[in-house]
Amino acid sequence: MRKIIHGPGTPLSLATVARPEPGAGEILIKVAAAGVNRPDLMQRAGLYPPPPGAPETLGLEVAGEVVSIGSGVKRWKEGDHVCALLAGGGYAEYAVANEGAALPIPKGLSAVEAAALPETVFTVWANVFEAGGLKPGETLLVHGGASGIGTTAIQMAKAHGARVFATAGDAEKCKLCEDLGATRGINYRTEDFEAVIRDMDGADVVLDMVGGPYVQKNLNLLNDGGRCVMIAFLQGPHAEINLMRLMLKRLTLTGSTLRSRSKEEKARIAREVERVAWPWIEAGKVKPVIDSTFPLSDAETAHARLQSGAHAGKIVLTA
Repeated sequence: MRKIIHGPGTPLSLATVARPEPGAGEILIKVAAAGVNRPDLMQRAGLYPPPPGAPETLGLEVAGEVVSIGSGVKRWKEGDHVCALLAGGGYAEYAVANEGAALPIPKGLSAVEAAALPETVFTVWANVFEAGGLKPGETLLVHGGASGIGTTAIQMAKAHGARVFATAGDAEKCKLCEDLGATRGINYRTEDFEAVIRDMDGADVVLDMVGGPYVQKNLNLLNDGGRCVMIAFLQGPHAEINLMRLMLKRLTLTGSTLRSRSKEEKARIAREVERVAWPWIEAGKVKPVIDSTFPLSDAETAHARLQSGAHAGKIVLTA
């Protein structure tokens, strides 16, 4: 089979390798489409190594057809169409997934749209709804609102009955956020998002992928009992914060990664996502925003677009 490989300082390239075989509790998927995510760029740069036992190659989410099942698999059979969260190896013609991290492709969605779901929806669920504890009627601020994570978070929070604000880097991306359900898109290049949110009665939850100087501003704008959840740090992993603000307002500052979680934990998240978010998707309340697609052989161009920050929504590779 063909698979994208990478090395330090070298372009992505296709190589022919043996087709993998599913082990116990695993399924083999013939990949129709694979999502491209910022952790892929980090792994390529040597900053996000795969967990022990995971493939060394890129790709954290795919959609396609089950073509083989390992021993003990109960839910899936050959011919089923699924999307799945992976620990790696999705940039390929075939990929192995744990049975519990796969879900049926939602009704009405294409393989390209389905491939854009697992990494983003699982991340939003685990961080906004579980760690952040977002409740209907509360206010969520999403940084990077036009990203794959951001566009998904806006729609899921809106479907949940929350009020949503989002930051983005230009007027067009701010409008996209508003079209998806945000009360207002805030252009962080021309506006002070802290001042805007405080004027709008503050936020209860912040989903932050920027870090650095954003952390203190997030704490400033949160209401009493607010929660700030960190999932990335595009402006750096270090921040100077006023702990008195944290204490007086009884704030929670937390964060997580998804890739390093156990297969049992990912399966648990998958069950919750299927129970709550899949009906939203099938009802049209949440829909993946696809920025662009590239053939697997053109993964280097897909990475260049993601790195540029010009994209809005998800970038997807096709078989």
